[in-house]
Amino acid sequence: MKKKNTIISRVIEMAKPHKKTIIIVTLLSLLINIGELIKPYLIKIVIDDYISFGIFKKGLITIGMIGASYIGIVIIGNILDFIASTTTNMMGEEILYTLRNKLFKYTQYANISFHDRTPAGKLFVRITNDVEDVSTLFKDVITTFFKDMILIVAIIAIMVYFSAKLSLLAFIVIPFVIIFSIVLTKILNKIYSKSKVIKTKLNTFLAESIYGSRLIKIFNIQREKQEECENLTHVFRNSRLPGGIIEGLLPALMTILENLSICIIVWAVLGGILGDALDVGLIYVFITYIKQLFEPITRTIDNIETVQEAFVSINKIYNILDHKEYLEDLDTGIELTNVKGKIEFKNVWFSYDNEKWVLKNISFTIEPGQSIALVGKTGCGKTTITNLINRFYEIQKGEILLDGVNIKDINKRSLRQHIGIILQDPFIFARSIKNNIKLNNSNVTEEDIQDSVSLSSAEDFVSSLPNGIDEIAKERGASFSAGQKQLLAFARIFAHNPSIFVLDEATANIDTHTEQLIQKSIDTISKEKTSIFIAHRLATIVNVDKIIVLDAGEIVEIGNHIDLLKTGGYYSKLYNSYYASLN
Repeated sequence: MKKKNTIISRVIEMAKPHKKTIIIVTLLSLLINIGELIKPYLIKIVIDDYISFGIFKKGLITIGMIGASYIGIVIIGNILDFIASTTTNMMGEEILYTLRNKLFKYTQYANISFHDRTPAGKLFVRITNDVEDVSTLFKDVITTFFKDMILIVAIIAIMVYFSAKLSLLAFIVIPFVIIFSIVLTKILNKIYSKSKVIKTKLNTFLAESIYGSRLIKIFNIQREKQEECENLTHVFRNSRLPGGIIEGLLPALMTILENLSICIIVWAVLGGILGDALDVGLIYVFITYIKQLFEPITRTIDNIETVQEAFVSINKIYNILDHKEYLEDLDTGIELTNVKGKIEFKNVWFSYDNEKWVLKNISFTIEPGQSIALVGKTGCGKTTITNLINRFYEIQKGEILLDGVNIKDINKRSLRQHIGIILQDPFIFARSIKNNIKLNNSNVTEEDIQDSVSLSSAEDFVSSLPNGIDEIAKERGASFSAGQKQLLAFARIFAHNPSIFVLDEATANIDTHTEQLIQKSIDTISKEKTSIFIAHRLATIVNVDKIIVLDAGEIVEIGNHIDLLKTGGYYSKLYNSYYASLN
């Protein structure tokens, strides 16, 4: 019960900015309902006061005037209904817009830990399908619910006013309507909650399969993936089948109960159970009102699926939005200005899960303008060190200092603006080459872009494209080779001109000639900038000022290439093994 109350409070919170719209639509619905209630009464007057007496005119009022009033009510009702529907749809779209942007903003400001544990496919479902479910709740249910509740109460009141005895007979079936609705709603809630979980798994699988299509082709596992898709789709279909059966059953039950109520009235009238003979018009009014009474009830039941799916979606959306602990504060802290680039690790301990230490008591210093290399086997903690410098993760013990300032006290946005990273597999947006280099940074000029293309030796590649620097890249840079994407990554980093360079096996996919050209650019920049290299090809880091050798999260050696070879220690073995593998 507490969970449902939370969901309802969230619905109310989302509706608050639109309370004026809801009030207006409710008032319009009230006017529409008044018209719906008047129409049967006008027919009753015609039957009982005119047709029964065989007259066309009674005083100044004629059947034609009543008929014109009836048509006027129909026309005005439809106009008001159009206005209410349009206004409601606009409100639903506004809620969709707000909620989708709120979710996307969360994903952008959430830390790396959040993205490590949350599949991209799951986030796609939240931002697309789940948000649309909530929008549908407001467009199709919320205002309709108020309209229907008013209509139900008004119909019951009028029926009781005309004949309390006849109303009691007509309402005999209402307890059954309530019982069926409550029981079947609970069943549907369980069905749709389970179905939603399976739907998320299916969408996550589909997103992974589309992004991993190249790998699927490489390993020729299309058939296996197709079978997996069919199995998940089969499970999803089966999870929804019971809901479909119940959804089909509910309207049928409502129709049966509606007609049963009409039969009871007809039986009571013909059997003389109510005593005095009733006017034909009154009987017509009751039968019409019963049909009108069951319309909003049936509509409400038809909306059960929408409500249940929306409630499940709201739960899942807020399961993300409520976790404020994953959000990064990018703007609090010391603003960096004149960064020299001195980096110090002092007795740093770090674990991703607070159980297994990835880094153990790490201490080293990188002087301004110095170039260092992190070396060691896969999983020894090299990339983790660079992630910690950027504060993608927070350390458990020790200190990391930049120019003598603890990075925990530094504004994260400012910190990351001064650190440039090139990964082995850089990400390319489906935008122009120029936009991929500039990345919406207003400080990067056209001249900076041209210089960075030249400095990264990407001129020949860019000029060979049909539209040059304005060429639009395909999704994830699929139209470019791995080496071309790395050239763009170098151009990007050179254009943004950070104070500290981090290169994570950044030249792995570039041919030897181009690598030599880029190495000259890197050497030029390294004379002024602090540079950190992560390398598996040890030949690429022999000229750095300092090599830090890691093993199982600990520093085992520090020194330059020549000194480390002389000691014949861990680095010497790695270096000799590397060269042995080339022969």
